[in-house]
Amino acid sequence: MTMRAEPDSPFADLIQTDPGLAVLRMAALSAEPGGALDDETLDLLFEQVEDGVLDGVSATAAWRELERGLMAPVPSAMIRGLSDCGALFVILPEVAALFGVPQIADDPPQVDIGHHLVRALDEAANRQAPLAVRFALLVMNVGKADSPPEHLPVHYRHVDRGRPRIQAMAERFGVPAACLDLALLALVECERVHRVGEVRAGPVAALLERVGAFDRPETFTRLMMLCACDYCAYEGRSGDDYPKTRLLNRALEACAGIDAHALTPDGGEIDVREARAEAIAAAFGSNRWSSRVGGATGA
Repeated sequence: MTMRAEPDSPFADLIQTDPGLAVLRMAALSAEPGGALDDETLDLLFEQVEDGVLDGVSATAAWRELERGLMAPVPSAMIRGLSDCGALFVILPEVAALFGVPQIADDPPQVDIGHHLVRALDEAANRQAPLAVRFALLVMNVGKADSPPEHLPVHYRHVDRGRPRIQAMAERFGVPAACLDLALLALVECERVHRVGEVRAGPVAALLERVGAFDRPETFTRLMMLCACDYCAYEGRSGDDYPKTRLLNRALEACAGIDAHALTPDGGEIDVREARAEAIAAAFGSNRWSSRVGGATGA
């Protein structure tokens, strides 16, 4: 079946020259306000996908449309449109595989990872997040798609499965390096950020170091935005403040006066992580933080 368009439609030429790209363009534009695809259009797109029109679309061209939709005000509409017409399984099979896979939550006790993903993308749009944040939210859970059923809703070793998949997706689409870097960082650190608390200062200091809080502030800011979007994608939290942002910013402020090149009174170099742990301990009002106050500084 041939896709139709009015002669003066902006899709008319595209449909004639590249019907596969037209499918992706329509899905991307559905993420704009008022751009929702009706059932008749979805049926038509489904038939086009079934006819194989996406087979000739280059990954580079596909990425331009995916980026268009990701950066739109309602990116979830693009993902759902692509899923409803079958295109998601062709263009983003790693993401399509996440729908129907459960993950631990609070209330309710489980969520569907695919549905959670689209809510997180809309949170990112509401916060006007940059592309790197939105791409990372799209791909950071792809290692959970094939977790052993007997372990669900827990996802053991998903980081090991996810890393090569994210790298392959980034290479396939030619995404900017900043997008890949943040996605790989989020893969490892997002859940750790969610779990961080006023328990031991050593791990807090080590976490801040790993996520670039001291030397890559833009990366740290983007990761915290991503974690906030992921947190607020859970039911009842949309638009909420993210409590871990306040906690980690307090810890970061406590470390502000610590110079990595400072010397001890006897002329030796200071243990920067230890000094940061002690500063965080003081800020959080606990003595269970560093080796010199009877605690541990484990990373």
